[in-house]
Amino acid sequence: MLYYFFEYLDQTLDVPGTGVFQYITFRSGLAVLLSLMISTVYGKRIINFLRKQQVGETVRELGLEGQTEKAGTPTMGGLIIIVATLIPVILLAKLNNIYIVLLVVTTLWMGTIGFIDDYIKIFKKDKQGLKGIFKVVGQVGLGLIVGSVLYFDPGVTVRQDPVGTPISINQTENTIRQMPIEEKSTATTIPFVKDNELDYAKLLQWTGDDYRDYAWLVFIPIVIFIITAVSNGANLTDGIDGLAAGTSAISVVALGIFTFVSGNIIFSTYLDIMYIPNSGEMTVFIAAFAGALIGFLWYNSFPAQVFMGDTGSLTIGGIIAVLAISVRKELLIPLFSGIFLVENLSVIIQVAWFKITKRRYGEGRRIFLMAPLHHHYQKKGYHESKIVTRFWIIGILLAILSIVTLKLR
Repeated sequence: MLYYFFEYLDQTLDVPGTGVFQYITFRSGLAVLLSLMISTVYGKRIINFLRKQQVGETVRELGLEGQTEKAGTPTMGGLIIIVATLIPVILLAKLNNIYIVLLVVTTLWMGTIGFIDDYIKIFKKDKQGLKGIFKVVGQVGLGLIVGSVLYFDPGVTVRQDPVGTPISINQTENTIRQMPIEEKSTATTIPFVKDNELDYAKLLQWTGDDYRDYAWLVFIPIVIFIITAVSNGANLTDGIDGLAAGTSAISVVALGIFTFVSGNIIFSTYLDIMYIPNSGEMTVFIAAFAGALIGFLWYNSFPAQVFMGDTGSLTIGGIIAVLAISVRKELLIPLFSGIFLVENLSVIIQVAWFKITKRRYGEGRRIFLMAPLHHHYQKKGYHESKIVTRFWIIGILLAILSIVTLKLR
C-alpha cells in the first residue's frame, strides 16, 4: 500500500525522495526492520494473550530431559510469524505481483490448516489434532493452486537467449543484435551440470512432438510433492526450542540471495543463470519473513516462552517450498533445507525399519534411539541448546554450499 502511495507521489506530484521506494533493496530493508519490530515488540503481547486464553502446550511423556517443564508453555506462536510477515508485505510490496499473491495465499492457507490443527489439540483436547488425511488434502490443494498458477499464468515467464528473427543489424560492426525474449517454460535449475537447467517437459518427449502441451501433467504433481514434503519436514523439525525457526531463517536468507540475483537481469547475466522477470519482488516478502523468524527466535530460543505450533511450522514449510519453486531452485531444497530432509528421512527410516523387523523377527527394532533425529541426540544426553546450535551451523554450511552452486557447472 505504501509502495503505491509513494509511487503516486513520485510520478504524479514529483515529490523529491519518494522515488527510493521503487528500489527493491530499500523496501526489503524496511521490511526486515518492520517485521523485527512487530515480532519482538508486539510478539510479547501475543504471547500474553495466548497465555491468558490458556493456549498451553500439552506435552507427551517421551522420557526426554526437561520435557515436563515445557508443559503449559503458550503455543500457536506461529501467529506472530504470520502477522509480522504479512503486515510489511502489504505495506511495502507490489500487491499485483503474481509471486507476492501466491506467497500471501500460501501463508494464509497453510496458517489456517496449522491453526485448525492446534485448535483441535488445545481446545478439543485431542492430542492427534487435525486428522492426517485432512492435512494432506490441504497441502495437495495448495499444490494444485500454486502449480496451476505457475504453469498457466501468462505473467510467470523466464527470459531465454533469443533465436530466430534479428531485432536490428549493426552495419558498422556487421553484427546481428537480438533482444532477449520472455516465454513460458517448465525449466528449473539443476546444480553441477553444464547447462545448469532441467526442463520438466522433456520428461514427456517420448509421447510425441506435442509433448510440451502436456508438461503440466509432470509439473503440477512435482509441485504438490515438494510442498507436502517440505511442510511436513518443517513440522517434524519443530521439536526443540529454536530449531525450526533458526534453520528456517537460514534457508530463507539463502533463498533471498537466489531470488534477488534471479530477478535482476544484470546479476543473472553476469552469473549466467536463469533470469525470471518480476520474481525480484519476492525479495521484499523474504526480507519480511526472515525478520519475523528472527524476531520469533527472541522468544522461542531456550528456554522457550512460546512454541510456534503447527500454525507456524506448516506455514514455514509451505512458504519455503513455494519460494524455491517460484525461483526455480526446488532441486536445491535437499541442500539448503537439508535439516528438514534429514529430519524427514529419520522418521521414514525409523518407521520402515521397525515394521520390517517386526514382520521378520516378531519384534520391532529401531535404528535411532528416537525419531525425529533431534530427539535421538537428546536421548544420548546432549542438551537441546547444543543440538540446536550444531544444527544451525550445519544449516549455514549447507546454505553456503547451495549458493556456491550458482557458478558451478
